[in-house]
Amino acid sequence: MIVRPSTPQDVGALAAIYGHHVLHGFGTFEEVPPSAEDMAARRLAIIERGLPHLVAEEAGQVLGFAYAGPFRPRAAYRYTVEDSVYIAPDALGRGVGKAVLTGVLDACEAFGVRQVVAVIGDSQNAGSIGLHTSLGFKPAGVGEGFGWKHGRWVDIVWMQKALNGGASTAPDAAGLTLGGA
Repeated sequence: MIVRPSTPQDVGALAAIYGHHVLHGFGTFEEVPPSAEDMAARRLAIIERGLPHLVAEEAGQVLGFAYAGPFRPRAAYRYTVEDSVYIAPDALGRGVGKAVLTGVLDACEAFGVRQVVAVIGDSQNAGSIGLHTSLGFKPAGVGEGFGWKHGRWVDIVWMQKALNGGASTAPDAAGLTLGGA
């Protein structure tokens, strides 16, 4: 298995993997799978900010992907990103998530990010919670019943990981450009 930056040629696989989780899981609160064109636009929006959008591949097949996007649009959040990780259903439990998310975290650290936030759909999502815990994320809270999907209320679990000293020191004066208005 290799971890590499995603390419435009990967968007069909990205859409298929994500679409599966939209239709069958609680890791995302979307209810209608986005098209490959939508996934291409989302991918480009991440890459244009200089943030990582990575895939794990084996024998030419994309097994999963992960990326980091801005946490919120306000400028004060510019040192914080939110990670996302989605794995093909037949590749779950094979270390794909850990490999691709580790790559994202390494890239975020090199970029100067101070906090990475995971907003995990479903407090029963042991796989994602376990993955994030194994990579040093700490619990930051639970929002009970934040979404209604597949006929039930679904919680969200916040976790966070500090990078580059986290909140222990002031950031570089030059700053990052992740935030907006």
